[in-house]
Amino acid sequence: MAAEGCGEEMSGNGELEEPSDVEAAEAPPPPPTEEPETSEENGSADMAIETPVDPDPTSFSLPPATEDEEGELPTDFEHLWTAAHDNPLDFTSWTDLLQYCEQESHITASRRALEAFLARYPLCYGYWKKFADLERRAGYNTKAEEVCVRGLQSIPLSVDLWIHYINLLLGTLDMNLPESPRRIRSVFEDAVAAAGLDFHSDRLWDLYIEWEKEQGNMRNAAAVLDRVLKVPTQLYNTHYDKFKVHLSSHEPKEVLSPEEYEELRTLCRQSQKAGRAEQAQEKEEERPPGEEEPATPEGTDTEELMQKIRDQVLVHRDKVYQENEGEVRKRWHFEDAIKRPYFHVKPLDRLQLRAWHTYLDWELAQLNKDSQDSSQVDPNQAPTEVTEDTAHPQGGAEESKVAHDDHRVRILFERCLIACALYEEFWNRYIQYLEPWSPEEARAVYRRACEIHLTYRPNIHLQWATFEERHGDLSEARRVLEALEKSLPGLAVVRLRRAALERRAGQLEQSEALLWDAVTESKEKPTLHAFYSIKLARLLLKLGRNPSRARRVLQEALEISPDNDKLHLNLLELELSGDPWASAEAVQECVNRALSAPLAPHTKILFSQRGLQYAEDYSNSIQSVLTVYEEHQRLLNELGGTKREAENGDDDPEKLKESEDGSAVAVSAQVPPTIPHVPITTPPPPVMGTDMSAQAGYGAYSSWYQQPQYGNYGYQNTWNYNQSYYPTS
Repeated sequence: MAAEGCGEEMSGNGELEEPSDVEAAEAPPPPPTEEPETSEENGSADMAIETPVDPDPTSFSLPPATEDEEGELPTDFEHLWTAAHDNPLDFTSWTDLLQYCEQESHITASRRALEAFLARYPLCYGYWKKFADLERRAGYNTKAEEVCVRGLQSIPLSVDLWIHYINLLLGTLDMNLPESPRRIRSVFEDAVAAAGLDFHSDRLWDLYIEWEKEQGNMRNAAAVLDRVLKVPTQLYNTHYDKFKVHLSSHEPKEVLSPEEYEELRTLCRQSQKAGRAEQAQEKEEERPPGEEEPATPEGTDTEELMQKIRDQVLVHRDKVYQENEGEVRKRWHFEDAIKRPYFHVKPLDRLQLRAWHTYLDWELAQLNKDSQDSSQVDPNQAPTEVTEDTAHPQGGAEESKVAHDDHRVRILFERCLIACALYEEFWNRYIQYLEPWSPEEARAVYRRACEIHLTYRPNIHLQWATFEERHGDLSEARRVLEALEKSLPGLAVVRLRRAALERRAGQLEQSEALLWDAVTESKEKPTLHAFYSIKLARLLLKLGRNPSRARRVLQEALEISPDNDKLHLNLLELELSGDPWASAEAVQECVNRALSAPLAPHTKILFSQRGLQYAEDYSNSIQSVLTVYEEHQRLLNELGGTKREAENGDDDPEKLKESEDGSAVAVSAQVPPTIPHVPITTPPPPVMGTDMSAQAGYGAYSSWYQQPQYGNYGYQNTWNYNQSYYPTS
């Protein structure tokens, strides 16, 4: 319920509104319950509103004017229009534009501004009302109705918008026509079906009841009162009072259904006859001989009988009222904790977010409890013969209760997604609830979240693509990822997901083409270029079985980023994976290239150590091993390390640091080298016993892109590859 400005708190979704005197006076005190203690103070919201990239200006072009619109726009309209669309998440810019159009009373400008605003903020019901009033004042009643219908499609739980739509119809339809009351009644039914279970829906029910009374349909009014007596609402007690007044003000025959009236009438007449028979027997003994009792006409309904019928009606309704009061008592403290049930762009504090989560937890627990009760069968119950008339009467009632509770859960989720529309955690939770029931409904929720409210939140878009792929709709998954990449260009995880999707679909060439495009497009960003190059090289090597192409990709990347140690490491890994007899020269070339590159000293020592280890493992000449060993010792002297630290590692815990993947990597101590003299005839030290944690530095390919130096592309949690493919509960 975003309001007319960001600076004020609103009570309604889009307009300032004070509670009516009647509503304030009739609001009952909360049922006596123990309030849970809260130890956490109000804090800032857990989720910050992200700032999007510059939107596509073509998507915000002004729509062409229609015949009934004024051609020339106000003076400052273009300026305010541009300001709003240059920063679409700045709510104040939008309200400035709308306020200016309203002050100018320019229908064309107002239409265009409201259309653009409501496309981005459809939960602001107050602006739907303003839009409908604009069309009605201009004499376009049909357009006003269309605006209301569009608004109710966007926010069907808005009681205020339903009432506004109904009042619009009451003011424009000719009630003398027989179809007009039928249409109004149909709209009322749609309204209570969509929003009647809302805790604050009392005004809608009251309007329905009063309208039926105005039409002279006292029986219909009583039927509506009967329905609302079963709905836990804020003003639940006033509905029962109104039912009692309605019943006492009219004959029972006028307000009850024919079936209920005849049933109660028969029951009361039998009871009345039995009472009269007892009284007659007593009077017979006292009556003088020969005198007879005056006859009572058959079929006459006395006032005494009518009162008995009313009493019986209230006995049944009182049970319903007591049950409903119990439901209200269960929900009262949850409802009382919700301070902002409408939409606003301001972040909610932590207590409000927790209040919604707690309410949802409780409602889901109620549903699960009813589901378990309906599935339990008493093993001690004796089997009975089942006929068509008695088959599963209790089971049907239990299933109906579960379906009713499921509807309540969905209503609560929809209410939550009005107030918390900018928090993807609630969208994910609703989707996880809906998916086992209906994947189509879950898909519709994904579409609402991603295309309207969370257009710049990549995680939920990625989850939507995963959802579509899991359900076999690869074309839709591709479309979702392509649209996300268009709105957030340069986000690496999106391109990787697209490539992975094609690979899983068996389209290896398409997956390779996507990575090639990414490599080509990122040449101006060396770090991102190196990242994509390594991804492409590994795809060509592992899946394409083409080491020569993979080698060429890495070598070309090294020409752009010769100081990128990850490129050197992956090229060395590629050479080491080949035939050891044919790869010796290539491995040594990789090592020499790394040693001549502008890399950190400890990185060069690791490359030299790796070359020495390879020579020890696969060289067929002791002389070649000794040659590599001498070069390694010379490098240690030049770079200031020690042989023991470089080759065997250092077990001192203070000289170890934890790498990104959790392994310990030795850190060279800043001490002068103390290298003992080693005769040339002495064989090299046993490098196979080298600290394996040091090897994690060049073998940990899977986590290199998570390191801090590769997280500077302007996005939070840049590639976020640690996240699961489905949101956690």
